[in-house]
Amino acid sequence: MASCPATDGLAACGGVEVAVDVAERLRRVQEFIDPLLASSLTLSDEAPPRLVAALRHTLLAPGKRLRPALVLWAAQACGGPRSEPEVWLAAAPAALAVEMIHAYSLVHDDLPAMDDDDLRRGRPTCHRAFDEATAILCGDALQPLAFETLVRGLPPAAVGPSCLVLARAAGVEALVGGQSDDLAAERGWIDDLSAAATGEQVAWMERVHRRKTGALFRASLALGGLAVSANPAQLAALDQFGTAFGLAFQIADDLLDAEGDETMMGKRVGKDADRGKLTFPTVLGTEATRQRAGQLAAEAADAVAGLGPAAADLAALAHWIVSRNH
Repeated sequence: MASCPATDGLAACGGVEVAVDVAERLRRVQEFIDPLLASSLTLSDEAPPRLVAALRHTLLAPGKRLRPALVLWAAQACGGPRSEPEVWLAAAPAALAVEMIHAYSLVHDDLPAMDDDDLRRGRPTCHRAFDEATAILCGDALQPLAFETLVRGLPPAAVGPSCLVLARAAGVEALVGGQSDDLAAERGWIDDLSAAATGEQVAWMERVHRRKTGALFRASLALGGLAVSANPAQLAALDQFGTAFGLAFQIADDLLDAEGDETMMGKRVGKDADRGKLTFPTVLGTEATRQRAGQLAAEAADAVAGLGPAAADLAALAHWIVSRNH
């Protein structure tokens, strides 16, 4: 049985209850992915040393590797009789590419012109450790490196669909568009939402977060499935999981920003409230927000129940993500 909701999960997959130690499983993902991330930055002498140092500072910073985990566990859920090492190796290029896009987005989001943060994953943000120009170039460099990694590492039949999935998730209708709308609400580029009805405020937040955060989660799951030739029904189940999981993650993040410990989080907390930004706790209240997160976690787990015990890691992660403390 699960003894601590912050570390363990009990996943019901295909009618079979499977105990999963999520923290331990994430640690295994980190041990697998981190050396591969380091190898991806083995570049020629043509790469400027200062830029390479910024890339290493950003991409190799300690983190949960949540998006690579989604790639690997989605592949695992759809990989059939293949062993875990075989499946993870097949999906590794996609896992690396997703982490590169995620890292680029953090570098740019942290810039003074955007969210203006000086701490990320317990370390100075890229523009603080180096300078703004180098941080911008670092983010610029990570984007093509992600697609190069897909093209070099995936089977030819998977390259085109995978590049399309990742490009859409990172693009103007998804990650970048969500960030743009987030800034628009914060900076008064659109009508003030502070006096809008609660339902309208919630719909706005969900629209932003579905693209700014959720799109890359859904892409991670799709890429994992594509890496092992998942069928349409499996891909649909992964997408349903990703839709619920992405919003649950963001709601939990809002709670942590309001109540979390800066040392545990490795970044500044309370900044959303300081800016008067709409968040789920400020709009719905803390208790209703917790209930909504729990409902979404259950929806996500239910979405992959039909994939059987191979999806236990995904199901357990959905419940863990809303009870975490960092």
